[in-house]
Amino acid sequence: MSGDQILQLFAYLMPAVVTGAVAFYFFRLHTRNEDGRRRFLLHKDSQKDTLPIRLQAYERMTIYLERIQPGTLLNRCRKDGMTASGLHLSMLSTIRTEYDHNTAQQVYINEKTWEVIKVAKEETIAII
Repeated sequence: MSGDQILQLFAYLMPAVVTGAVAFYFFRLHTRNEDGRRRFLLHKDSQKDTLPIRLQAYERMTIYLERIQPGTLLNRCRKDGMTASGLHLSMLSTIRTEYDHNTAQQVYINEKTWEVIKVAKEETIAII
């Protein structure tokens, strides 16, 4: 092959290589965009399903914190003729029972928030 033939072959191949490279670049860009779009839609669908559950968990834990306030707890647990030690045990039992009832909510609540709830429970027990 002469230098002229090699140059002619290169002239024929160059547009095909450039076209192939551009096509590959756009195909890769399109694939990345589609992956991003799919991830976004999956995340959006997931949020649509989990957001109401998460809000309900926060609501339940807010109610729990309200119910374990010493004043509220005292009014709910006190019965006529109850001794001080009986009231003490009843209040502690109520706090622990309600906590155990709501333990599953930690799956839907931020870890730091759950730690605050646990500390509030322990401090309320310490006060009582």
